[in-house]
Amino acid sequence: MTLSFSELSLDRPMLDAVERLGYTQPTPIQEQAIPQIIAGRDVVGCAQTGTGKTAAFVLPILQRLGKGQGVRALVVTPTRELCAQIDAVARACAKLTGQHVVAVYGGVPYEPQVQKVRRGVDVVIATPGRLLDMIQRGDLTLSKVEIVVLDEADRMLDMGFWPDVQRIIRKLPEKRQNLLFSATMSRGVLEAVRDTLHDPVRIQIGEVAMPVDEVNQAVYPVNIDQKTDLLVQFLRHHKPPRALIFTRTKHRADRLEHALARHGIKGTIMHSNRTQSQREKALEGFKNGRYSVLIATDIVARGIDVDGISHVVNYDIPTKPEDYVHRIGRTARAGASGEAVILLTADDVHELKAIERLIGSEIERRDLPGFEYEHRHIPDSKDVPKRPGKMLYRGGAQRAMQRGFRFSKKVAH
Repeated sequence: MTLSFSELSLDRPMLDAVERLGYTQPTPIQEQAIPQIIAGRDVVGCAQTGTGKTAAFVLPILQRLGKGQGVRALVVTPTRELCAQIDAVARACAKLTGQHVVAVYGGVPYEPQVQKVRRGVDVVIATPGRLLDMIQRGDLTLSKVEIVVLDEADRMLDMGFWPDVQRIIRKLPEKRQNLLFSATMSRGVLEAVRDTLHDPVRIQIGEVAMPVDEVNQAVYPVNIDQKTDLLVQFLRHHKPPRALIFTRTKHRADRLEHALARHGIKGTIMHSNRTQSQREKALEGFKNGRYSVLIATDIVARGIDVDGISHVVNYDIPTKPEDYVHRIGRTARAGASGEAVILLTADDVHELKAIERLIGSEIERRDLPGFEYEHRHIPDSKDVPKRPGKMLYRGGAQRAMQRGFRFSKKVAH
């Protein structure tokens, strides 16, 4: 039986905040995490994207902090967009508690953020680079932090932010509460934070890295030189109100935007080469319907929080199967239905097989009605051979043996 928010040990200001946010009943991750955080436990929370992880840690953190001086809660997250998203939820809640929340991230002028910090702040939500910049300049101190949240920790590891995260952790007081939340929780992350956590409560909602059931998944096999033409006809055929299209590189995102524009399809782009202002305008235009198509790279995917995305199109299939799960988690949110599409070329069959292995089923292959396909030779998943192994260079070993060195195998006892 699902509990109500009033049964989760939340006090009256937080219950009022819940009402202000428009929540009616807690999601599974909120139901399990909120009481544990209020109790002061370290928490590792793993749940699919779109399940309410942000409120699951924001609400109990604000309740635990109460009144005080200085930065007492820190949320570290990988992207500017996700930082802004968490900031919006936290500030809405903090209006009822009198606490001050500041978002700190790059791509925008430094000085306005510093001014907000100097006026007093209880909760800082930050990306690693700008946070370290402020610390090194002496504009921010973490000596009073009581609670730290690493949000999307696996993504920070993948994006190469972990050395920065470790530097941040070393600047925190040893006695603190540690919270980790993510859509997936890789072995690499758990190894990296093992010494950081103290007797953590582990919360797993649903299967690890599984796509939501409501997503209708399909593969469209196509020759590589017809991929853009197929995408154009797919968009014309389905007329999606909001389609999120993923490319592997930012340069391909740019080229795809120009190609779609030549066919009268007005889209916009988001990737790391865009300024923060450009990214915010692109996201706002996508939200308000000015653009029906948003083309993005994985590096900004976690920050795209838009209701009503009907289609996620993998123009380029991701090299990591977990990224596919993150991508399709942008659709079918809050009980809605959605469609996830892969444009599959002969070069992508091993990546598709890895995705199908992760989700535990083969994805249906389809042809688009009316599209004139060239001759294709794209094997079914069951017919895909093992990926070729790397050739080993043995010249060095041979030369060593010629000089009298011998190599022995270690035998386990």
